[in-house]
Amino acid sequence: MQRCKGCRDLLPQDMLAFRHIEGVFRSHCLKWGYEEVRTPTLERLHLFTSVGTLTPSMLGKVYSFLDWDGWSGERVVLRPEGTIPTARLYVEGLNNESVAKLYYVENVFSFEESGTQSGERWQCGTEFIGNAGPAVDVELVLLALEILGDLGFKDVGVYVSHAGLLRALLQESGLSVVEQNETLDRILDGDMELLEKVVEAYPQHSKEALPLLFELSGKSAGFLKNLRSSLVPALPGIKSGLEDFIGIAELLDSAGIQYQIDIKSGKGFEYYTGVIFQFYSQGQKLGGGGRYNDLVPLLEGGNVPASGFALYIDQLMKSIPSGKVGRDNVPRILVVNDNKAEWGLSLEAANLLRRADYVAELDQGSRGARVHRWVLKVSSKDGAPHFILRDQLKDKRSRASSMDDILKVLQEASAAETSFT
Repeated sequence: MQRCKGCRDLLPQDMLAFRHIEGVFRSHCLKWGYEEVRTPTLERLHLFTSVGTLTPSMLGKVYSFLDWDGWSGERVVLRPEGTIPTARLYVEGLNNESVAKLYYVENVFSFEESGTQSGERWQCGTEFIGNAGPAVDVELVLLALEILGDLGFKDVGVYVSHAGLLRALLQESGLSVVEQNETLDRILDGDMELLEKVVEAYPQHSKEALPLLFELSGKSAGFLKNLRSSLVPALPGIKSGLEDFIGIAELLDSAGIQYQIDIKSGKGFEYYTGVIFQFYSQGQKLGGGGRYNDLVPLLEGGNVPASGFALYIDQLMKSIPSGKVGRDNVPRILVVNDNKAEWGLSLEAANLLRRADYVAELDQGSRGARVHRWVLKVSSKDGAPHFILRDQLKDKRSRASSMDDILKVLQEASAAETSFT
């Protein structure tokens, strides 16, 4: 029997990396004042279709089926992403709070025809709901970079775009929201013929400025300010979005964050309304996010702005620098005995070691396993317990008549190694 096509197993070494990433992410989120939530794996399909937040191409990749609970026959899906369910969670359970700072570690699902990529992916996500200030967007960038830095990723590239600029133009074209999303994705994917068709619908003085907007690229707020005088008169609809973009860029500059303005980097963010940021390392995309002020209102949660980001655990596991993830430093001890009569004594010794925060395994066929730094042999002589502790790393033995003496040997060894390092 083989696993399902497009699915993957996480082996013990994989889980070490997974838990390490999860632990670093959770630690930093808590320090920044975020609280953990978790949404159901199953959500109603209606959640993703009624508000027009996902393009048909993305909806075509969801795992969807009928839920016969109660014979309602309602169609449900395995959640395809984390932000929309979290927005629903906020509307349903936290809408009385003026500001909600939330984080989660969840799996998301999308159908992948070739089977060469996983249909299940894991994300670390944060959502800041209830504040529209540009400082919130910059806080999220800072938090993401802090997490990635702690995971060992150096020189992370930050690419910044702004959905509000492009949406302001497409809204004037008369296209529906779904059509705008499809058009925007195709243009950002390099469909210049479609761009030319969109440009044709605008007055002559705007046609010259539109291509400049789609080629927008720079590295500072000053760059955007220099373009303001030439773009806004020709494309007045972008003024609000451009001013917001400039304000965010100024805060990024003051925080000392190096970034690349690339308007085409916004591809794939269907429901975003403002700034979009993405994180890269050595050509690999590690995560991304941005502002989505229309999502909570579309879910009938009131005029509540929001922003967030997600880091892609699967990609982080593949790209995390070597040496950053290993087995924990807690000494692992294998407790062995020669006969069944001494098994109870072995159990008692292992329990004492665990209470002292050591990893202690009873010998169940693991004798000689290289992961055990120590082997504790338990026996009895003339009715009295007797212990032999062997350091497999240094091939050194210590004998004792009590577990207190064994604990002292372990503590002295740990203190000596700590002092040496």
